[in-house]
Amino acid sequence: MAEAEPVLEKLKQELESTVQALRRELARLRTGRATTALLDGITVDYYGARTPLNQVATLSAPEPRLLVIQPFDRSLLGEIERAIQQSDLGLHPVNDGKIIRVPIPELTEERRKELVRHVRKMCEEYRVSARNHRREAVERLRTMLKNKELAEDDERKALEKVESLTKTYIERIDQALKHKEAEIMEV
Repeated sequence: MAEAEPVLEKLKQELESTVQALRRELARLRTGRATTALLDGITVDYYGARTPLNQVATLSAPEPRLLVIQPFDRSLLGEIERAIQQSDLGLHPVNDGKIIRVPIPELTEERRKELVRHVRKMCEEYRVSARNHRREAVERLRTMLKNKELAEDDERKALEKVESLTKTYIERIDQALKHKEAEIMEV
């Protein structure tokens, strides 16, 4: 079974990175509650280089429906404001000359349902990705068996482990989905 360990380890790493990518993507979705993760994908032009917002400003969420951005360099206020307005987040920043306040509007019921559909679709894509990783691992194990690098008993045990790992990680994807759905539907 030791021959199958690299295959299982690689599968575990791939599944873990799939779940982490899903969590990052879910964190960026707007749910009606202020979180600095909403601004993760936003970059500003800082001395000719596209720089992530969190590297040129302090981001905070002092209230459930408000984000505050305090740039390290005040000359960036207009650039930050423009970047937020041009993002697909639908947020309207308020610049007071020192800091930028970003009120997070309440989501409508229709928009919440639309977001839930989007999250479900996104999670299904990640489940498919996990299943693809499983298929690749199974193919590698079958190739190892065919090339006599692995005994049949070891292949059977490794296949059971592959199924078990995949099931565990798909359950984690489902848990992330349930958590995000509850967060979106919370009024």
